[in-house]
Amino acid sequence: MNTTRAYNVLFLCTGNSARSILAESLLSSLGKGKFRAFSAGSFPKGQVHPMAIELLKRTNLPVEGFRSKSWDEFASPEAPPIDFIFTVCDNAAGEVCPIWPGKPMTAHWGIADPAAAEGTDTEKAFAFRKALKELETRIKLFTNLPIDSLDHMTLQAKLGDIGKSAAAETA
Repeated sequence: MNTTRAYNVLFLCTGNSARSILAESLLSSLGKGKFRAFSAGSFPKGQVHPMAIELLKRTNLPVEGFRSKSWDEFASPEAPPIDFIFTVCDNAAGEVCPIWPGKPMTAHWGIADPAAAEGTDTEKAFAFRKALKELETRIKLFTNLPIDSLDHMTLQAKLGDIGKSAAAETA
């Protein structure tokens, strides 16, 4: 991996309105300059879910500049080179993705969609907090990996393990 610049990380979801936005904000905060976070969707909703922005504000995480956008923006030659791509919803994981320049490492970190939560506003807010906590656990595991000292296969396995194990740790 290239260590002369920050690693670029793209979080993908279908709508790019909740989970991928939460992940982008978390990594922007927790990455400490070692990572640059981005998010996009295969079928973007066109707006960020208001409960996602509200939660980020309440937890003092970055909220500026977020917008629901297509993953096509990151498959173009003008896009920043992406080092890692994490799908955070099961739909995006199963979709045919664009051909990403530079062949980034990928992993699936499925998180239940808080935007699809039903019930009272309190129950919906809980779903957003749960998604944020699960993403935070995974992102902390990711940012603590010794990326520069791991070979490609080991790093790929660890990225996959984060997606499999972190949800159980937060339950």
